[in-house]
Amino acid sequence: MRTEQLAGTQVSVIGQGTWQMGEDRSRHKEEVAALRLGIDLGMTLIDTAEMYAEGGAEQVVADAIGGQRDKVFLVSKVYPHNASRKGIPQACERSLNRLKTDHIDLYLLHWRGQYPLEETVEAFERLRQDGKIGRWGVSNFDVDDLLELDNPACATNQVLYNLESRGIEFDLLPWCQQRNMPVMAYCPIGQGGQMLGNATLKQVADRHGATPAQIALAWLLRQKGVIAIPKATRPEHVRLNAQAYSLQLQAGDLEALDQAFHAPKRKQRLAMV
Repeated sequence: MRTEQLAGTQVSVIGQGTWQMGEDRSRHKEEVAALRLGIDLGMTLIDTAEMYAEGGAEQVVADAIGGQRDKVFLVSKVYPHNASRKGIPQACERSLNRLKTDHIDLYLLHWRGQYPLEETVEAFERLRQDGKIGRWGVSNFDVDDLLELDNPACATNQVLYNLESRGIEFDLLPWCQQRNMPVMAYCPIGQGGQMLGNATLKQVADRHGATPAQIALAWLLRQKGVIAIPKATRPEHVRLNAQAYSLQLQAGDLEALDQAFHAPKRKQRLAMV
C-alpha cells in the first residue's frame, strides 16, 4: 500500500471510514470483521468520530483494533459543541474509553461551532502535551477558516471530495498542497451510488478491468497529499478498495472524466454532508 505523510507518520493512502457504522447492533460483527480485513490488507488508517452513531462507531473500531492497536493510525473527531476548553478533554476521554485505547493519533474538530478557534486549539495542545493525542487537525474548513486558524500545527483538513464534488480544487486543495497539509477525502466514492452509475466512469472502469468505485479512488489518489477514507462493510468491497491504489489512470481517462465531471471554474461554497 502506498503511503503519505500525515501528522509526522507514514499512513496508507487508502484508509477506512466508519460513518454509519455502529448504528445497528446486529451488524456489529460484520463491521468489525470488515475493519479487521482492511487492516490485514494494509488500510491501517481508521477514521471515526464521536458523532457516528453517538459513539457506536468508536465501539466498533475498538473491537476491530483490539490486540493490534500498534498497527493502526487512529483518527477521531470531536463535536463542535464539545470543542471548548473544558469540553474537549471530557469528550476525548469518552472517545478513549469507547475506543479502549490510551491515545488517539489524530484528533479533529469535526466542523466549526460556537467556540473560538484559539480556545479549541489550546485544549488540543493540552491533550497533546498530556499524551492523549498525537496531533490535531480540522474537518470541513474552507480557506478563510484555515486563514483564521493560522496555525502550522494543524495536521490535516478532512473534507468532502470526490468526482462529483470537486469544488475544493479551485482554491482549498491548492492552498493545502502549497503548505504540505494533507487533505483527507471523505465520501470519496460519492453517496447513494448515483455517481458510480455514470456511463463515462463505467467505460473507464471497463478499460482497466476495474469497478467504478476503484476508478473513483484512483482518480483521487493520483494527486499527492490526498488520502481517501472509503467505508466498506462487505469483504469484497474492502478488498476492491485496497486494490485501487495500484491503478494508473492514463491521460485519456482523466480527460474523459473531466468531461463527465467538470472541474470548478469559480469559487464554490464548501460542500459538506
